Amino acid sequence: MRRVAQGPIAWRSELWGSPLRALATVLLLGLLAWAGFHAFEWGVVHAVFRPDADACRAAQHGACWGVVAEKWRPMLFGRFPYEEQWRPAIAVVVLSAVTVLSAWPRSWRWWLAPLWLAALLLFVGLMHGGVAGLSTVPTSRWGGLPLTIGLAVVGLALAFPLALLLALGRRSEWPVVRTLSASYIELVRGVPLISVLFMASFLLPLLWPAGWQPDVLVRVLMGLTLFVAAYLAEIIRGGLQAVPRGQTEVAMALGFGRWPVQRDIVLPQALRLVVPALTNSVVGTLKDTSLVTVVGLFELTGALGLALGGDPVWRPFYLEGYLFVAVVYWLLCFGLSRYSVWLERRLGASSA
Repeated sequence: MRRVAQGPIAWRSELWGSPLRALATVLLLGLLAWAGFHAFEWGVVHAVFRPDADACRAAQHGACWGVVAEKWRPMLFGRFPYEEQWRPAIAVVVLSAVTVLSAWPRSWRWWLAPLWLAALLLFVGLMHGGVAGLSTVPTSRWGGLPLTIGLAVVGLALAFPLALLLALGRRSEWPVVRTLSASYIELVRGVPLISVLFMASFLLPLLWPAGWQPDVLVRVLMGLTLFVAAYLAEIIRGGLQAVPRGQTEVAMALGFGRWPVQRDIVLPQALRLVVPALTNSVVGTLKDTSLVTVVGLFELTGALGLALGGDPVWRPFYLEGYLFVAVVYWLLCFGLSRYSVWLERRLGASSA
């Protein structure tokens, strides 16, 4: 069997193993050096870092990072009242801390559910107010990073149990359950998310009884949850199909019931197998929250448009603002991808 080189030897072989590879490597390094030099010159050497619009307009060949220094609060918190922005800051820190704690396998205990309930209640209490002497802030003024994190985290938390039921239902031996599950998944996956958000925002209110309509944020969260659940269900179903059927048959022969077999034998293996695919769906959901701007909710990218669109002084520096937002998204997505690699290795080591 041919042995595959690893480490520095593999790198040298891939980059310099033949004249053609060496030429391609030199050209690529030259292109990267040229692009890196100009990016450094634009973003650092000639850049303006202080919040001075006149200096930014004078620096025609440099970036204006002063727009971030001037507008970072409306970019991160949207239209939330300026003097109350400590509330969404604490809310997003609490929700992020509980999410990070939940990502640690040793914390997967019974007390995690009440902790999540307390964190969500605190998040809503801080954002909405009306309790403990806090002024009430309607959901129409929520925005920025707290809205992005809140929609992604809560939407995924609600979608995962539904996706699990749909995945099990699609593999059910009962034809009615299997047909209903498959029909729902295929129907939802056949329409774009933006149409689901439009229906949740503008069509559902026409179907509710007069005088009782859920808040637009609740409707959008419902639409996002139902949409994401369909995709997660197919990922989980793929993991279920990858578990050898013989394990189920042996467990049933030993006297295990159908649900204990699924809970204790099949599902742990199936979820372990689909960690990369689940992470990919989580990253996609986090970025898809930017679509809620079309229905009047201004998350991170929408808050950027609000912060710069109505200010003629800083409006010309959209590029720097979008780069700042892109860095925030990249940090979140890169953190999720690294966690996926770590969790995959940890679960693989524990199952070995």
